[in-house]
Amino acid sequence: MARSLKKGPFVDYFLQEKVDKMNKAGIKKPIKTYSRRSMIIPDMIGFTFDVHNGRKFISVFVSENMVGHRLGEFSPTRVFKGHGSKKVAEASSSPAAAPPKPAGKG
Repeated sequence: MARSLKKGPFVDYFLQEKVDKMNKAGIKKPIKTYSRRSMIIPDMIGFTFDVHNGRKFISVFVSENMVGHRLGEFSPTRVFKGHGSKKVAEASSSPAAAPPKPAGKG
């Protein structure tokens, strides 16, 4: 469900403070954060955020096209490895997967 326009975008206060300090100083170091729920605002353009996905930190460079999205959208938490039944069917039908025939006596 979308956030009301009258409330404005949600950004965690500690993340906003870090961005403001770095903008004033003119520094563009990566910012480590667990705040996947924070919305990307125009002040964040050009910064690199290390967003935690539950296991490790994923580097996300913010561009103009990302404004209005959440930081968590660019740090996937699940890895899709494909559908198992399709792989099993391909492996059994290919001739390379068939076991070699034993050399018989005749």
